[in-house]
Amino acid sequence: MDEKRDSSISRGGDAFHIPRGRSWRARIPILPRQRTGSSLSRTLILGFAGLIVIGGILLMLPVSSAAGQVTPAVNAFFTSTSAVCVTGLVVVDTGTYWSSFGQGVILALIQIGGFGFMTSATLLMLAFGRRIGLRERLLIGESMGLSRLGGLVKIVRRMAIFTLLAEGIGAAVFFIRFSAGNPLKLAVWKSAFHSISAFNNAGFDIFGNFQSLTNYRGDPLVVLATAALIFLGGISFMVILDVFKSRGPGRLSLDTKLVLITTGSLLAAGVFVMLLTEFIEPAAFGDVSLAQKGLIAFFQSVTARTAGFTLVNMGTLAQYALFFTMFLMFVGGAAGSTAGGIKVNTFGMLAATIWSTIRGREQAGAFGREFSSQQLYRAIAVVILSLGLVALVAFLLSLHEDASFINLLFETVSAFGTVGLSTGITPTLSLAGRIIITITMFVGRLGPLALTLALMQRQRPSQYRYPEETVRIG
Repeated sequence: MDEKRDSSISRGGDAFHIPRGRSWRARIPILPRQRTGSSLSRTLILGFAGLIVIGGILLMLPVSSAAGQVTPAVNAFFTSTSAVCVTGLVVVDTGTYWSSFGQGVILALIQIGGFGFMTSATLLMLAFGRRIGLRERLLIGESMGLSRLGGLVKIVRRMAIFTLLAEGIGAAVFFIRFSAGNPLKLAVWKSAFHSISAFNNAGFDIFGNFQSLTNYRGDPLVVLATAALIFLGGISFMVILDVFKSRGPGRLSLDTKLVLITTGSLLAAGVFVMLLTEFIEPAAFGDVSLAQKGLIAFFQSVTARTAGFTLVNMGTLAQYALFFTMFLMFVGGAAGSTAGGIKVNTFGMLAATIWSTIRGREQAGAFGREFSSQQLYRAIAVVILSLGLVALVAFLLSLHEDASFINLLFETVSAFGTVGLSTGITPTLSLAGRIIITITMFVGRLGPLALTLALMQRQRPSQYRYPEETVRIG
């Protein structure tokens, strides 16, 4: 061997040949970073923002208000953002301030926002016979949290049919109750509005005077129908489809199992806390029977999953009940659903990881499956950054608003989780407070999704590994 041109290094029985006079480091070609994912995410964000702008302009028109007057821009855009982000926080009463046209605009924004911007656009393109290209398929997949492109259009069609079917059945059930004491057209409008708002976890109501469903707390038909719509809209169509396609619980995907188990556990915990509240403070639910107390506790646990309807005055609840409600709102519903929050998928994965660590397992997982380390890192990043955002917004509100910190924190979490529950301070927010909450609702609706997509886009195979070193814990 020519020593001037080549040399060998033996390691573990293998010989590595390194040319003389050249760098010993291996040159690995670096591919140009793909920009497709970031551009598609930007399109989704701009699409939602454009929809909010259009809705805000329409709500500013005199025809949108019941009094025929121009609505201030901050109130119009606050309402538009709340509707598109299916939140339900309002600074003016939906049932009395807005005209039929204004309520129609809000309902359209709720439906489009619940479907998702790209899903709604895809349905319009299909209705006009346009072909769905690769870019549109990528956008649909990202908005729904899917990595595969095959069968997306069929899934969108099925999701639209299921949504309209669920909303139609819900409206028919509500009509049974709302037809009593209301003119026919008003009863139909209330039934349709409430059904669409409930399924999309929006929390808007047109009963007037910010009362939500408090007048129906003793009506099992309205309460249970609303809870069913909230639940179906909040666990995502993909989970429902997996349940129907699977032949048994053992054949369900890991994602579906995490969603169902975590959702059931959180609902049970919420019912327990609400009943505990009534036991300690009997006046919280009012003078109702034991069966009605159980119904109220169940509904309040369901609605805290980002729906925004309520059977009680949230401002009268104890602080510990408000705090636990904030926890439920922060977690939210399932990924790819109409709900907000960090998602039960994320929370379930982290809870299973903690349980695996306590049991001494080297790899985290659940139901006989292991989690990928990349997904765990993304889940941790989403939770930590979400907590940081909530802390920042609550701090900013405390600088501008004259309200107790627990109420401001509750308002912040409700806006971030796109829930819509409030202790009653929303209409009293200052101009700065309304702008801050508007931004928080927008970030809460798109932030976790955009952050996840950004992390996935930035993920690249490591070209080298650093040595491990121990860090003290505890």
